[in-house]
Amino acid sequence: MQLELSGPVFEWRGPAPFYFVAVPDDGCAAIDDARSVVTYGWGMVPVTVTLGATTWTTSLWPKDDAYVVPLKAAVRRAEQIEEGDVVTVTLAVTL
Repeated sequence: MQLELSGPVFEWRGPAPFYFVAVPDDGCAAIDDARSVVTYGWGMVPVTVTLGATTWTTSLWPKDDAYVVPLKAAVRRAEQIEEGDVVTVTLAVTL
């Protein structure tokens, strides 16, 4: 399954700051349909993400009955992404 989504980059502070883009409701519904087959625990869903010229593997984080895509510091630097920027990412969930 492959999804393309756009949204603003936001910071979620924890022990260290993390940056994410939220998966919209329609994307969450599609991911929910596949979650039981691909999740490895805690609702995490492994994906391959492409943002600009950068592709990496990560997992979607469940948050407030939805999912967020974590954006690594190296990716944000390579793509010159700042908090508040609207980005488009492609998610590939392998079933």
